[in-house]
Amino acid sequence: MRAAGVEPTTYGSGGRHSIQLSYARTVHAIQFPREIGLALTLRSARPPGQDKKYPNHFPRASTPLGPPASLPAAFMFAASQILCPRCASRRTSHPKLETAPTSRLSHPPRIAISCSHSQMPQRLSAQLQSLPARPHSIHSIQSLLTLASLLLHSMLTHAAHTQPVSNFLPEKQITHGPGHRILTNTRIWSPDSSRIVYDVRPDAAGEVFDGSRIEVVDVQTGRSQTVYQTAHNARCGVATFHPHVDRVVFIHGPENPTPEWSYGPFHRQGVFVDLKSLNVPHPLDARDLTPPFTAGALRGGSHVHVWHAAGDWVSFTYEDHTLSAFTEPSPDHDLNQRNIGVSIPNLPVRVSKDHPRNHDGECFTVLVTRTHSHPIPGSDQIKKAYEEGWVGTNGYLRPNGSRQARALAFLGQVVTPQGITVPEVFIADLPSDLTQPGDGPLAGTATRLPSPPKGVVQRRLTDTTDRRYPGVQGIRHWLRVSPNGEHIACLMKDDAGVAQIWSVSPNGGPPRQITHNPFPISSAFDWSPDGKSIAHTLDNSVCVTDLASGITTRLTPKSPEKTAPRPEACVFSPDGSKIAFIRRLPSPQAEANQICVVQLKN
Repeated sequence: MRAAGVEPTTYGSGGRHSIQLSYARTVHAIQFPREIGLALTLRSARPPGQDKKYPNHFPRASTPLGPPASLPAAFMFAASQILCPRCASRRTSHPKLETAPTSRLSHPPRIAISCSHSQMPQRLSAQLQSLPARPHSIHSIQSLLTLASLLLHSMLTHAAHTQPVSNFLPEKQITHGPGHRILTNTRIWSPDSSRIVYDVRPDAAGEVFDGSRIEVVDVQTGRSQTVYQTAHNARCGVATFHPHVDRVVFIHGPENPTPEWSYGPFHRQGVFVDLKSLNVPHPLDARDLTPPFTAGALRGGSHVHVWHAAGDWVSFTYEDHTLSAFTEPSPDHDLNQRNIGVSIPNLPVRVSKDHPRNHDGECFTVLVTRTHSHPIPGSDQIKKAYEEGWVGTNGYLRPNGSRQARALAFLGQVVTPQGITVPEVFIADLPSDLTQPGDGPLAGTATRLPSPPKGVVQRRLTDTTDRRYPGVQGIRHWLRVSPNGEHIACLMKDDAGVAQIWSVSPNGGPPRQITHNPFPISSAFDWSPDGKSIAHTLDNSVCVTDLASGITTRLTPKSPEKTAPRPEACVFSPDGSKIAFIRRLPSPQAEANQICVVQLKN
């Protein structure tokens, strides 16, 4: 019970919507499952002179879609947010709620829930009919309103489950048989959009990095081919394609692992394989673990390797073996903190073999971010750089009209004045030459991380610490940038606590909310090649969101939780005709992760 006049609220983070009824100095809250996609407010519409009296007429709502329910005649419905169960989008007139004046008992109100979606014209309604007058208590009013909510639940559940399958786009299961296939969140398609690269792991979520092979599957035939098989108990995974040639890059763990040197964040490397020479690995980044360290080589492990659109530089995240020996912060040394690096091709690096885990690399590799063991609270210093993405096909335009050709957007963990760690959006503008040392050695020292090259500029783009839900939030995802470089997409929660897609400019400025859905974005996401839409999952469906309007459209029906699209990836093909994702589906031996594809156009 609360004082009358309180504004109705939809709670987006608790898994349920709430209807608040304001009447006679009280507010009754009734709830219904959030997946209905409907939020209504009940507002008093009492006739003059009835302000302090309970209504004496209660119309009955009846419909073949659900059980009868009753609600006060002197109340009217006002739509605060009605969402289409077909596409989970919100529009001013899509769908709508129509009412008649509730004070005119000779003309009972008609509740009409309609959807004008072009692929699903439908109209569901419930006719309210008058009943004889009789007194009711506050308790009975609340009980009857709860029944009314069940009626609405029945109506929308019916709408969601009676849509013709033909309204959704064709979906094709590509792989079959046992195995937990894992897709990387970007660049999983071959340049000609005909094949998909993946790795296979022992668990559905891919949390156990224990795979031993990289495979590609032909989308047309469903035939799989092993690209690389490890030897000597090594592990591999997280594969991506080159944007122009048949080449894949992936993580490779140590061969002949030991208790002192087993797979881990700072015990791994990047390896690439040409599909015309299967099972022939080429080391991407060199490693040198013996001081004085070698410029262009790392002292730890690289992870999630992604080529720039030009097909030359490769980005990755990095952790440092040398500094992992330090567990407490000190002015005398850095700590091992995740950073971001870049490998430059055609500049091979050779290192001494005075350590058994040293190895050469085909690329000159550097770190391009700077972290701090003790970030100053309230400053732009960060203690972690991660989940990066290349900015644009050709960089981005600065406000003065000049072009920044190469840049990486990434998440950086800042510390607020209150001591709270918050992930914000950052950018690293990169010079054309990454081989020149900046204010410290590129190779680092025994107590310091490798320093970024000369000309790298690290900037903070967002400051969300004063928002109700500060920082980048939601399911794990990587920042992904529109092809024109103008929109850095990330997930942040709206004021209702629902994770939505937001856009950040590489030139700074306030974030812009793109989606306004009742359900949180439930996967990593990817831009269409034309930069007009974003693919992702939501409410157990594969969806696309239009950048200009923010409208989200379901491409696949809502699935049961058990077979819903998995959260790791939802990726456009380079020609924009297909979206690939993973479902957990039955197979002859056991349930398995299967690659599926939605066909967008011929």
